[in-house]
Amino acid sequence: MKPNIGAHVSASGGLFRGIENAQAIGAECLQLFGASPQQWVARMPSDEDFARFREARKKSGIGPVFLHAAYLPNLATADHGMYEKSIKNLSEHLAIAERMGVEGLIFHVGSGKEAPKEEAIKKAVLGMKKILKVVPGKTMLIMENSAGGGQKLGSSAHEMGLMLKGVDSGRIKICIDTAHAFEAGTVEGYTKEHVKQFCDEWDKEIGLENVVALHVNDSKTVFNSHHDRHENIGEGYIGLEGFKNIAAEKRLHNKAWILEVPGFDGNGPDKRNVDILKSCFK
Repeated sequence: MKPNIGAHVSASGGLFRGIENAQAIGAECLQLFGASPQQWVARMPSDEDFARFREARKKSGIGPVFLHAAYLPNLATADHGMYEKSIKNLSEHLAIAERMGVEGLIFHVGSGKEAPKEEAIKKAVLGMKKILKVVPGKTMLIMENSAGGGQKLGSSAHEMGLMLKGVDSGRIKICIDTAHAFEAGTVEGYTKEHVKQFCDEWDKEIGLENVVALHVNDSKTVFNSHHDRHENIGEGYIGLEGFKNIAAEKRLHNKAWILEVPGFDGNGPDKRNVDILKSCFK
């Protein structure tokens, strides 16, 4: 079984455009924004927009669909005002995901900055519990691992495990970003041996069944840089051989593989990146 391979695509002009844009590049699954990623207030799409999206998805037969949250929220912050705004914004984006009927909302947990990690993790756990209470339903709230810079939470499988167990809900899941893991220093190159060790560690800490998606990105920065910079597949420090080794790990085949690369023309994930990633399975 090969995984669904897809990409983050634009939904400019309506949510249904995300389906069209995904199909245009040969994507089998997709990620999009349900509202602006740069604003604190998430505008709820119209009933017509939701209906057009659901119809387009049904006709397309496309695989899993995820929303990506805004970049502003920080559930680990010690700033009370920022914390409350973060819970509200993530709740709004999750509500949009629930209305769309998509699999889940992928988000960055945030940073406690100078606060002790234990306190930051407790705040993040409480925040996630509040969000799930505000937005009941089936849609998952999906934590993404971080590149680790600026005391960001979730750079290791252990930290992700602490938060996953802390929330203790079937609606909390994990997304692993290949570039972030490399940049955080948790995997020193994706050799066959390192891929196995990496998956073994994540399985022990969180259970690989709780990983629902992979952000499949090459890295513009070196191992352990703590700088989050994505590169096209095969063009960065992970390299094509690294992605072939990741593709050979069958435990990852039941996840959605989502590209978030700059694109060879600079306009985001494109057919060339999708085709290169698909070729890693041959």
